[in-house]
Amino acid sequence: MNLLKQTRIILVGTSHPGNIGASARAMKTMGLSDLRLVNPVRYPSAEATAMASGADDMLAHVPVYRQLDEALAGCGLVLGTSARQRSLRWPELSPRGGAEALVEAAAGGPVALLFGREQSGLSNEELDRCRALVTIPADEAYSSLNLAAAVQVLSYELRLAALARTGPKSPADDLPPEDRPATADALEGFYTHLEDTLIRLDFLDPDNPRHLMRRLRRLFGRSTPSVNEINILRGILTAAGKGPRR
Repeated sequence: MNLLKQTRIILVGTSHPGNIGASARAMKTMGLSDLRLVNPVRYPSAEATAMASGADDMLAHVPVYRQLDEALAGCGLVLGTSARQRSLRWPELSPRGGAEALVEAAAGGPVALLFGREQSGLSNEELDRCRALVTIPADEAYSSLNLAAAVQVLSYELRLAALARTGPKSPADDLPPEDRPATADALEGFYTHLEDTLIRLDFLDPDNPRHLMRRLRRLFGRSTPSVNEINILRGILTAAGKGPRR
């Protein structure tokens, strides 16, 4: 199922190696194969292999990255999982809605779903890389869900979404490359360019940025800019940085 092969499951800062192995097993049962790790506390590990229980072939090829952006290279849509909202709210999707969005976007290239640390989840800086949050609606009386269990729930939803998408192609499937959604690394390049330009224009104080850049990320994330649109925006920023024509 090619749409699932385009979907990356990225575990960030995993503390317990058993959760890595159990996540690999959860993914394999649902037809997912692209597992990536960012700064795991202990890996490789015999505990991870034991918990993989037949999915250890996946672990043999799992890449480990020091930087999240390296694991996201080339991705279009990026969603993050979280049990809670933050002071500045992110757009939020249900597991089913998030899976459907990822599978739809996977028709145009790689996509990613991020899972954070067992105790603290994803940091705000890591969530900045995400278009929206996916939250599993656990019971409020006991909402503590094991990492590997969360991977299983989302892997199941991804498989359902992929199975449902076996009919006619989406109009997005035939878009030319310049009209497809900009990748995560292209967006990061734009945000860096935007921040540098705002500082140069004295619109943003680098010592007191507050939530400005995070709010701008939300703004552009909601619009899902294309490759061509990002190029246009960066051209505007370049011109603005040069100042008015004489």
